[in-house]
Amino acid sequence: MQKNMSIIGVPMDLGQSRRGVDMGPSAIRYAGVTERLENLEYNINDLGDVPVSRPDSKDNVQGGNLRNLQQVSESNLTLSDMVDEEIGHNRFPLVLGGDHSIAIGTLAGTAKHYENLGIIWYDAHGDLNSGDTSPSGNIHGMPLAVSLGIGHKKLTNILDYTPKIKPENIVIVGARSLDPGEKELIKEKGITVYSMHEIDRLGMSQVMAETIDYLKARTDGVHLSLDLDGLDPEEAPGVGTPVIGGLSYRESHLAMEMLSEADILTSAEFVEVNPILDDKNKTATMAVGLIGSLFGEKLK
Repeated sequence: MQKNMSIIGVPMDLGQSRRGVDMGPSAIRYAGVTERLENLEYNINDLGDVPVSRPDSKDNVQGGNLRNLQQVSESNLTLSDMVDEEIGHNRFPLVLGGDHSIAIGTLAGTAKHYENLGIIWYDAHGDLNSGDTSPSGNIHGMPLAVSLGIGHKKLTNILDYTPKIKPENIVIVGARSLDPGEKELIKEKGITVYSMHEIDRLGMSQVMAETIDYLKARTDGVHLSLDLDGLDPEEAPGVGTPVIGGLSYRESHLAMEMLSEADILTSAEFVEVNPILDDKNKTATMAVGLIGSLFGEKLK
């Protein structure tokens, strides 16, 4: 894996309605992410945080059922430029969120460097809604759809190209809360999904082995987008949209260790850490532990 790494924080909380997730990048840094990676001999360049402007009114709905569209769009454009530049300089981008709407910018900046970018979406949710299907209008439930070219033009056309990714190059891991519109889109596009049902039946080892083999055969780069609500809220309480019955910390470590051994990742992001809802920074500390495993930390 590329030893030169750029960390980019995105203190975004406008893609959803619960405050506090904007402090996620600070919480992950406080939990020692830079030191952990430097101990693994990575050359870390922390670029600080992407600016996020505040909306004028509390209920800022634009573009037909999309909350804070302008601000989310602007920050994702800035993020996409930064990610694009870092990949151009041959540095691995590690993006820290912030809510999951920031994946719009990460994928926009990443995908232009690959013909067939693969996506591992490690999440309790599909994030495949649009303004037409979303029950809430929260853009953090839309980034995967946006990256497929589905949604408002201010989001889908970031960096002036769309779509960013292909449905056959996506693998969702850990899904257990999908809206009706998302289920229809998954079926229509043939997106690969390992729900908790499959993970319980097959085991994480087989799920990740199949995921890695599948993406290796068809992609020229792989992005990991890990939402901490993929883990069970008993273990990772500091998230805005917890769903019971999730992945264990140990299963998640195994998944990261297998990705490290496979050496297929070209970019990554860790999102939805909300320290206000957390217990003594437990969830951010877990994120740092998973980052350690992803980038080669071993017990022996």
